[in-house]
Amino acid sequence: QVQLVESGGGLRQAGGSLRLSCAASGSIFRINAMGWYRQAPGKQRDWVASITSDGRTNYADSVKGRFTISRDNAENTVYLQMNSLKPEDTAVYYCCADQTLRRSWGQGTQVTVSS
Repeated sequence: QVQLVESGGGLRQAGGSLRLSCAASGSIFRINAMGWYRQAPGKQRDWVASITSDGRTNYADSVKGRFTISRDNAENTVYLQMNSLKPEDTAVYYCCADQTLRRSWGQGTQVTVSS
């Protein structure tokens, strides 16, 4: 099983930036796509961005042009650079890793954006 540990969350004012990190360990063999989801209070968990093992990226429309996902395969780490933050970006952000028959989740990191 893959263990994922997120870091980098915090409090920012609108317009600010944060970079989230997610370090993978354990059975990391053949991790395919990695990604980020977020969950605001009282809402469902929504997909934010994903990146494949060969670097192809996809973004939710709500973050396109503001967030950038990247991946360091040598360090087994995925990043989410978040710029031009908005209050509606406030949520717990979760990292996930997809293998052939399993998805693993991190514990989440809180991002709060004040207006």
